[in-house]
Amino acid sequence: MKISNTSFVIGIVRGNEYWESYIPQIALYGRSNAGKSSSINALLGNGSLARISAVPGKTTEINLFSINSESLYFLDLPGYGFARGSLEQKVILQELILWFIKDTKVKNRIHVMVLDAKIGLTEVDKSFLDFLYNTNEKIIILFNKIDKLNQKEYSKSFMKTQKELMEKEGTHDITLIPFSAKTKKGVDEFWKVVEGEK
Repeated sequence: MKISNTSFVIGIVRGNEYWESYIPQIALYGRSNAGKSSSINALLGNGSLARISAVPGKTTEINLFSINSESLYFLDLPGYGFARGSLEQKVILQELILWFIKDTKVKNRIHVMVLDAKIGLTEVDKSFLDFLYNTNEKIIILFNKIDKLNQKEYSKSFMKTQKELMEKEGTHDITLIPFSAKTKKGVDEFWKVVEGEK
């Protein structure tokens, strides 16, 4: 996909469906520090579009980005499962994510989960996948940070994650893509999967 322009539109809170429902959406999820923001920047070829922070839980709204003059939306959701912050804040963020997954209306949406390849699928990731499965919408998993693993570590972690998904997914439409936001590996494959869906 050729990207001619990108821009941040607005930070969305629960109950505010700011977007146009007919415009396709790509929504990114992941545990805090899995690399969502850097993955967005890599996928869109813009190193500063999504704000990257070393502090887990920095994103507290759904950041809406317009791609190619609103021909596509990218949505960066708050990271889940981070240890810092009050219980009340954690509940608010979880409710925001679940509201977006379960209650918002859009005609064409792809869910993208960003995983840290060294850690793989955690129980928290699996719980959120259950919510994504219920949408019956396409799911892409970016197996991120593979540049930080040697070949043996990568193969072991990738095969383990692939096996867990096969056991869990049933009839769900899931694509697992080896990915590195740093080296841009997997970017072309991601867009091929997305364009095949449209």
